Formats: sequence, C-alpha cells, structure tokens
Amino acid sequence: MTYTAAAPDNPGTITRTLNWLDDRGPMSWIVVMIGSFIFAGPLGLLVLGFILMTGRFRSARCRTRAGFGPRFGRGYAFHAMRPTGNAAFDAYRSDMLARLEREQEEFESFLIRLREARDKAEFDQYMEERARAAAAPVPTTDADARKA
Repeated sequence: MTYTAAAPDNPGTITRTLNWLDDRGPMSWIVVMIGSFIFAGPLGLLVLGFILMTGRFRSARCRTRAGFGPRFGRGYAFHAMRPTGNAAFDAYRSDMLARLEREQEEFESFLIRLREARDKAEFDQYMEERARAAAAPVPTTDADARKA
C-alpha cells in the first residue's frame, strides 16, 4: 500500500503539512516521529503507525527527494532486462540469467528436501522416545502399593 495524494484545489492545514513533510523526504518523518516519542510516547506510536500504514517511506516523493531514483528497487530490474544492442552480450546475459534461475530453483528444492529430512528425523526421534516411555515400567510408589 503506497501513499498517493490527490491534490485538492484548496488543501487544508493537515494536507499542506503532510505534503510539506513529504517534500522534505523520509528524514523529516523520522524527526517528527522521534520528537513525538520524546514529548508524548503514545503520540509517537500513533505517528509511527501513521507512517507505516500510509507507506510514507515508500512514496515516490520521498524516494525522489532523498536521491533514490529508479536505480534502486524494481526500476533497476527493468533496466537490467533491456537489450543493450550487442547481440552476443544479450544472448550471454539471457543464458546466464536462465542458468542462475535454474540453479536457484534447484537450491530451493534442495532446501525443501533438507527441511523435510530434518523434520522426519525429529519426528522419528520423538516417536522412539514415546515408544520407550510407553514400554518402560511405571515405577510404583509406597502410596500406590498401600492403596492396592
């Protein structure tokens, strides 16, 4: 969920304040949050919740203002997939990416098999301990012997 503000014709005080903070980047929101924690703890929690729920740190204005342009995040992945014009390099890159994806899938399936084997070993050990506990004679106490 990202914050998208529709610009009203005559924004109110709160909207102008929020836009002013957005224009100054994420550091301004951090300062407001820390200040609200210092002066009133519950207010700080409300500000933190507001920042997280509205996605203020993920908004385009904050990223652009802070200098994080399309080089970072998803924009970089789209840039890496564009053809360069060098056919040999593009073929090499596509082959290398396909190989890396295949290796990643193989590694993830290996991890799944490893987890399943560990879970099975732990389950088998639990069942053996339970069977030993059930097969072991129950020690009788003097109170149990007197009741009988």
